[in-house]
Amino acid sequence: MSTWLLALAGGYLLLVVVVYFYQPHLLFLPGLPSRELARTPADIDLAYETVQLQTDDGVRLHGWWVGHPQPRGTILFFHGNAGNISHRLQTLRLFHELGYRSLIIDYRGYGQSGGKPSEAGLYADAEAAWHYLRQDRQLSSGEIVLSGRSLGAAVALYLAEQHRPRALIMESAFTSIPDMAAVHYGWLPVRWLSRYQFDNRQRIVSLDCPVLFVHATEDAIAPYEQGRELYQLASQPKQWLALNGGHNDAQLNDYQTYTRGLQAFLARH
Repeated sequence: MSTWLLALAGGYLLLVVVVYFYQPHLLFLPGLPSRELARTPADIDLAYETVQLQTDDGVRLHGWWVGHPQPRGTILFFHGNAGNISHRLQTLRLFHELGYRSLIIDYRGYGQSGGKPSEAGLYADAEAAWHYLRQDRQLSSGEIVLSGRSLGAAVALYLAEQHRPRALIMESAFTSIPDMAAVHYGWLPVRWLSRYQFDNRQRIVSLDCPVLFVHATEDAIAPYEQGRELYQLASQPKQWLALNGGHNDAQLNDYQTYTRGLQAFLARH
């Protein structure tokens, strides 16, 4: 019996060690489905410009700028932890239909961007995108709406804390990476193991701009309850938009609710 217990304990310890060192590959998924650009905005009849940025730590980033003939403002969008900007064309189309110019970038290690992803690295990428809009496009903070989905919501919140934008849109947001890991890997000491924080719970309390929370009621990845907790912690003005569906399909399955909610929020702020 003691031999079996020792073997189980050893196997568990080995798993803990593997998870600790492998977790960058669990969080950052640039190869799912691929780092190759599947399409461009031109494929959905959107005129665009390729943007090349350089971060303060010397990483080259790739992105797209989608203009608008009569813009109501500009949206800087940060996508989730998988895929690349070519998998978000529907989002760019929606922003354009709502009357907004948009900038979307691939984080380091994603798509055609260089480098390797990390928490500090993604924050540096966000700063480079903000700097591009403020310096190269000569936009004021009050003209820029920050928007992020899933992991991108944490990146957008970080940037909103550093610079007061016109407004912030957080879709499928979670409270923190350790909280998320505890939900999905509760049989591991994940709070001790976690090398990443993306602590939205801590940051949301100091947010000083209007914020819209968008969350799917059946989200099995970023729990609905975590989104509600962030909403409760945020200061006014704030708004909650619930969608029917799951983490990856609610925006399409409940498209009218989603688009009307975004339109109403942006018109108000």
